[in-house]
Amino acid sequence: MNTVGYENLIRPKMGDRRFKHSVNVAKEAVVLAKLYGADEEEAYIAGILHDITKELPFDEQLQIMQDGGIILDNVQKNAPKLWHSISGSVYIQTNPGIKDPDIINAIRYHTTGRAGMSLLEKVIFVADFTSEERDYDGVETMRKKSRESLEEAMIFGFQFTLCDLTKRKLAIHPDEVFCYNDIILNEGK
Repeated sequence: MNTVGYENLIRPKMGDRRFKHSVNVAKEAVVLAKLYGADEEEAYIAGILHDITKELPFDEQLQIMQDGGIILDNVQKNAPKLWHSISGSVYIQTNPGIKDPDIINAIRYHTTGRAGMSLLEKVIFVADFTSEERDYDGVETMRKKSRESLEEAMIFGFQFTLCDLTKRKLAIHPDEVFCYNDIILNEGK
């Protein structure tokens, strides 16, 4: 499938804002892939598809996950904002039939991260934070860091996310903590 094919696949599943975001994440992922040596085509595919189920109703996302044999842990059950990455990783395996485990994992872990992330997974994680339309406080710092080191950008992103979650008294998924610790403990090795 080509660029237009993927855009045509996601377009009916999302509103204008989400579609623009997905296109921008794909573009940013390709830039980061070039910079860090990841596969540009895989970066584009994972970037354009990363939010494919985000605007589906929660019951449909749950059904996709159940059909895919996914068992949600306690944090996931209570954090529907995490579901789209899980349901999206299942959905893309049947439509459009993605079999590449690196693309599947890049979509699966683009919200939480995980310990031992591949280069592509890191690219998508950071591209989602730094896409062109993003305008949160600190986005320019995040973009600058993304051009210097994916890991430094991820640390900055986790500092932002973990601070926000704790301020709002929301649960933090263990994958986020494991990912953060993995980067901190392996930075500079």
